[in-house]
Amino acid sequence: MTAATAHEPERDPADVLLEGFYALEPPEGFRAELIEGEIIVTPPPRGDHESIIASINRQVIKGSAVDVDFSGNKGLLLDKGGLCVKNHLIPDGVFVPVRAYRGEGSWMPVDKVLMVVEVTSTKPERDRKSKRYCYARGGVPLYLLVDREIHSVTLFGEPGGAGDLIDYRQEVRVPFGKPLDLPSPFALTLDTAEFE
Repeated sequence: MTAATAHEPERDPADVLLEGFYALEPPEGFRAELIEGEIIVTPPPRGDHESIIASINRQVIKGSAVDVDFSGNKGLLLDKGGLCVKNHLIPDGVFVPVRAYRGEGSWMPVDKVLMVVEVTSTKPERDRKSKRYCYARGGVPLYLLVDREIHSVTLFGEPGGAGDLIDYRQEVRVPFGKPLDLPSPFALTLDTAEFE
């Protein structure tokens, strides 16, 4: 050990993780997320997955009681994870009030988000648990989970609690084919028959 290295301050592991995450250059179409202190890289989704997202987008934009904008690529900056690193998630869908994306960087805070959407893929537990808790702790008012493995759609609402016990206090689940009511500000009934 040299004299120069003996006096270098020890780097915070959370800073090193975040620095590594920001330096990633995933292949085209892949998504890199930082969830609960773990870097996750996922491949582009398959057509059936995107068909469900397209259906939700069409229905919400057309039937919502308020004007909303949609993004399938928006990075969200949420609460701190286990290593005191803010979670960086890219939901399958994000609905915000019209023009709320203006002026936002690659990673926006969730204070303007009305609802996030996830459609399960190869690792459904991540959407069912890790992402759910991140969205609840971040204060995202509504989380719509389309679970293709168990053929159901779940709407989580009313995030609350304290400490590590923050979760959604309201949960409504319907099987594919049954309608699901989305509350205000959307105030519409989602037709899930197209998800089968």
